[in-house]
Amino acid sequence: MSTKKFILQENDIPHAWYNIVADMKNKPMPMLNPKTKKPVTVEDMEPLFARALAEQELNTTDEWIEIPEQVRDLYKIWRPTPLVRATGLEKALDTPAHIYFKNESVSPVGSHKLNSALAQAYYCKKEGCTNITTETGAGQWGAALSMAAKIFGLELAVYMVKVSYHQKPYRRSIMQTFGAQVVASPSMSTKAGRQIITNSPNNQGSLGTAISEAVELALQTPNCKYVLGSVMNQVSLHQTVIGLEAEKQMEMAGEYPDTVIACFGGGSNFSGIAFPFLRHKILEGKEIRTIAAEPASCPKLTKGRFQYDYGDEAGYTPLIPMFTLGHNFMPSNIHAGGLRYHGAGSIVSQLMKDGLMEAADVKQLEAFDAATLFARCEGIIPAPESSHAIAVTIREALKAKEAGEKKVLLFNLSGHGLIDMTAYDSYLAGDLTNGEVTDEEIEKNLEDVSDLKI
Repeated sequence: MSTKKFILQENDIPHAWYNIVADMKNKPMPMLNPKTKKPVTVEDMEPLFARALAEQELNTTDEWIEIPEQVRDLYKIWRPTPLVRATGLEKALDTPAHIYFKNESVSPVGSHKLNSALAQAYYCKKEGCTNITTETGAGQWGAALSMAAKIFGLELAVYMVKVSYHQKPYRRSIMQTFGAQVVASPSMSTKAGRQIITNSPNNQGSLGTAISEAVELALQTPNCKYVLGSVMNQVSLHQTVIGLEAEKQMEMAGEYPDTVIACFGGGSNFSGIAFPFLRHKILEGKEIRTIAAEPASCPKLTKGRFQYDYGDEAGYTPLIPMFTLGHNFMPSNIHAGGLRYHGAGSIVSQLMKDGLMEAADVKQLEAFDAATLFARCEGIIPAPESSHAIAVTIREALKAKEAGEKKVLLFNLSGHGLIDMTAYDSYLAGDLTNGEVTDEEIEKNLEDVSDLKI
């Protein structure tokens, strides 16, 4: 019988994160200070971010950045994570493709988000912070940061997208169990929230809205910093432990992926698994495809525009060069709450612009069809977000079958769906829609940010 699981030892956990920007021929364009429109400096970022994180954000020269010993020791709670051969799925699809997945769902909070949460909490504590704020969509990031905050003795306030606050009560419970304060966003507790509610009383929120509220609270609270779970370069950096481990495990399996796939909201888990493999494409010209799987209801990479835009709805954040649908874009209430974000991080956007990666959009029903098949074949119920990656993996496996080619496919199972069973209830009852957005709606929304064009 062939090996099902490829397991590394604790001493195989990477000692350094991989900074892909150092190797990119075309560096991402700089973020701009929203007031001066000049490139952001570390000093510009310090009121909001811990200095070490601001330095990582703007680091374009160091290929490797050492993981602090305390963070690496904490990674040992669940890392290294397994690489698994999806033999059950291969059989169900009757495909010659070999399918592997990196199982990030085994973390204590059920997703990959803890890789960056521990790092950011560590740097905030080291700087002497007592409080931190953040946003969360479906709650994976909020849950991870709640655990990290408790470990480092930090008080945490989480603005959770309102629709997810009600759709996913158990994620809220996890955050509260770790001691975090959780607020449904938009809320009446911030100027940004009050303005949004005044203009749209039934607004169910978005990650852009929640970011605005978390940033505002951080700037108004003494000894407080803002941390976030995706989009920014520092987060992509911390997540590269995923792909660095996967490289070693694919070597153990005696294969190398033709295609690497991950779901895409702002870019954290896609960056985490894809960037270490893209390194070889950039430096050595190695043939490898990387595909970001995003929801058809929020298709920033497949249908958005590359331009400067704010990372939040209220316009508090720096201007980021990104593929965007417009910072005031309001995605439909799909269950993959972690993917309901209007823009892509600057690194991924530049890689996309340069043709070094691909993107595919997935309708909600196709994602749940794929999730259900995967669960029945592999015994793991995936998060709705991860299900988008599974759907694209199935597409690629069926293409291999049709062509009669033995392809090696690797995807990131970024989280499990055991706290998302209300979503599966809706799917099984036939109550879900695809929640698509029309080209006309996208163009109309982009008109509102046309003054930010590059």
